[in-house]
Amino acid sequence: MGITVGFDLDMTLIDPRPGMVAVMNALGAESGLPLDGEFFAANLGPPLDASLRGFGAPEERIPELVTRFRAMYPETVVPVTVALPGAAEALHAVREAGGRTVVVTGKYAPNAKLHLDALGLEVDVLVGELWSTEKAAALTEHGAGVYVGDHLGDVRGALAAGAVPVGVTTGPCTRAELLAEGADVVFDSLTEFPAWFSSFDGLREPGRSGRGPARAE
Repeated sequence: MGITVGFDLDMTLIDPRPGMVAVMNALGAESGLPLDGEFFAANLGPPLDASLRGFGAPEERIPELVTRFRAMYPETVVPVTVALPGAAEALHAVREAGGRTVVVTGKYAPNAKLHLDALGLEVDVLVGELWSTEKAAALTEHGAGVYVGDHLGDVRGALAAGAVPVGVTTGPCTRAELLAEGADVVFDSLTEFPAWFSSFDGLREPGRSGRGPARAE
């Protein structure tokens, strides 16, 4: 049996930013609230309800706003979303090595599945609506030894699950921020993942606080 590798979705496997701008701005216009689609799309990661609170949405309106956002999402976001460079190849590399892939995302799972289906990204397991250290439960349940993500919350989730944290700078966080949070390795994009993974043996290097794969230098 090969290793199970977890992946975040937004800004790790896919780039939904144009649609995210559109859907949040449309929701703002419809609801009469000052929702900023550009800011939202530039800072993807935290749960939708937290983002709405950040825009000053009244607490009592958040459930209805979340429901409406999710309803608008399939037609507004999915058609204009693209796979990020190396996404399909990273998933393929895990399968070729006899491993399993699990996507653990903060996104509403039915909408996340629409993205995977539309882009032809095949994964073994999809778990939605988990953020930061909450992701550890799903990663542990499915035995993930590695978790790949673009956000500090993804690094925290990997560490909480005892998985090797791998960062990518395709999202809002810099290489320095991801490394400082505890990422073992950080890529500019997933195009670098297959070569790294080909030398990954799941062992831990001594002197690295329990983090990191043994790999050739």
